[in-house]
Amino acid sequence: MQQRAFQRGWRGRWTAGAALAAALCAGAGAAGVPPEPPARPIEDPHHGDHLFYFFQGRYFSSVTKLMVSQHFERVPHHADEAEVLRGGLLASYGLHREAGEVFDTLIARGAATSVRDRAWYFLAKIRYQRGALAEAFDALQRVENPLPAPIEEDRVLLQANLLMARADFAGAAAALQGLAANSLAGPYARYNLGVALVRSGDTAGGSALLDTLGRAPAPTEEIRSLRDKANVALGYAALRDERPEDGRKSLERVRLASLQANKALLGFGWAAASMKQPKLALVPWIELAQRDASDAAVLEAKIAVPYAYAELGAFGQSLDRYNEAIAAFEAENRRLDESIAAIRAGKLVEGLIERNPGEEMGWFWNLRELPEMPHASHLTSVLAEHPFQEAFKNYRDLRFLADNLAQWQDKLGAFGDMLDTRRAAFAERLPRIREQSRDTGLEALQRRRDGLASELATAQERADGEAFADARETELKARIDSVRATLNVASNDPELASVPERLRLASGALSWQLSQAYPLREWEARKALDATDKALAEARVRDASLAQAQRDEPARFDAFGARIAALGPRLQALVPRVAAVTAEQQAQVQELAVAELQRQKDRLGVYATQARFAVAQLYDRATLAQEPARASDHAKPR
Repeated sequence: MQQRAFQRGWRGRWTAGAALAAALCAGAGAAGVPPEPPARPIEDPHHGDHLFYFFQGRYFSSVTKLMVSQHFERVPHHADEAEVLRGGLLASYGLHREAGEVFDTLIARGAATSVRDRAWYFLAKIRYQRGALAEAFDALQRVENPLPAPIEEDRVLLQANLLMARADFAGAAAALQGLAANSLAGPYARYNLGVALVRSGDTAGGSALLDTLGRAPAPTEEIRSLRDKANVALGYAALRDERPEDGRKSLERVRLASLQANKALLGFGWAAASMKQPKLALVPWIELAQRDASDAAVLEAKIAVPYAYAELGAFGQSLDRYNEAIAAFEAENRRLDESIAAIRAGKLVEGLIERNPGEEMGWFWNLRELPEMPHASHLTSVLAEHPFQEAFKNYRDLRFLADNLAQWQDKLGAFGDMLDTRRAAFAERLPRIREQSRDTGLEALQRRRDGLASELATAQERADGEAFADARETELKARIDSVRATLNVASNDPELASVPERLRLASGALSWQLSQAYPLREWEARKALDATDKALAEARVRDASLAQAQRDEPARFDAFGARIAALGPRLQALVPRVAAVTAEQQAQVQELAVAELQRQKDRLGVYATQARFAVAQLYDRATLAQEPARASDHAKPR
């Protein structure tokens, strides 16, 4: 019987590294975790830029922009948060050593205890997922205080899994005892505790826990699957202890359509066989033998059925079934060879990439479409393997990096063209702009301003409203003066006798109007003069900037050109290295898949050998049964 601790998966789309980044940096909850500390306003716009890409799921863009901003010190108000975000993203890409260095630095800088403990927990989670068990255990040991309730339960489960991986089943049982029975993690804790107790030697205590879990109501599919798993573990434990009746009762509780159904059917048949009831064993075994042959339980059922027939004395049916099993094993072996050849030809890896495109690197990208393969059923066991999943993620990220480097090579050419264009535009426009500035003449403008300021001061000193007259009023004043001059010439004309009085009234009305408008117009004039002073000051600054640019910009162009020129060889050196590593990783991914199928071939070979040996035994039994009959025939008189 094979038993191992049940690894509880994340509820939702978060993985450990990104959950760390979201929960600790942006104040967002992950996997049901309340934000701590609470979110605060974004004070540095560049930090908001990183989070924008992060919550869009563009994690590569997020971490690269973040590192650029850190290099130029653009996030001074969010330094710790930005560093935790970087550590979390590095951890989510499997760079747990680099992430550990980030968290060590944060601790040295005096980061908050809650941030430190949660950071080490999530790093331990990532390391456990990557198979770095010793490093995961070390990170988990650095958690000093209890974590918030949902994470604390996961932390205990992770600790128990790590202890069981170190064969410390007693320690795992002691750790799991502390989880509350009514907590959300309760079923998982009871399952792991039951397994730990059984493996540590307390079979009775562990079986009692598993039996309670196997009988408990299951409101969700997740809990129902866990209950099936507990019943299978309990049933096989009973079979190992030669208690077939108890094992049968546990295995009967497993659903026929569950993931554990094949193991349950196989175990139920062996329980019946152990009770000397081969006829009863045939029922689950015949059902199981008709299922997908890629499952080891199905392969075993194909030789268990003829074994049961032989136990019933139906040797002819047993022989036929053994021969059918051998033929099925040989056919499945050929199909496995075809799948292995297709995998080594690159169809699996290339097909997975082609049918499951992703915009960026990231650990939340899932396989949704399977490639065209000779026998797709063989992919089930291959894709379910954790090492294959991790290796394929690395291969996918290397492909993304290769594409990213190719894009940067294209961008460098574009950057060079842009720099040449800017050089040409600068060389063409700057002299023209400088010439225009000389034509307009800041000094001439300053003299005009000074003249206007002098006129304003004189008008203010005299309180002269006429100095602020508008065009209409100036025209009216000119008409009044013209009429007054005419009257002086023709003063004796009797027809003009009433004009002087009218002229006096018009002149008085104009003077009164100018006097009334004087305060406002004087204020507006002073305001306009202040605006002129500001405009002249800004013009001087811009003129100085233009002069400075004329001196400095060519050097900046040269610096940009040197950076572009330096990046070219670096990219040319990185491209073949990434290509070589990608090819190596593809070979590793393919070999992992081939190794899984090869294990199936080895298993087939074992079952085929057993079947052939059983056929030989049947022939031997038939031969021995025929020898007394031949001896009797020879003894008869002729």
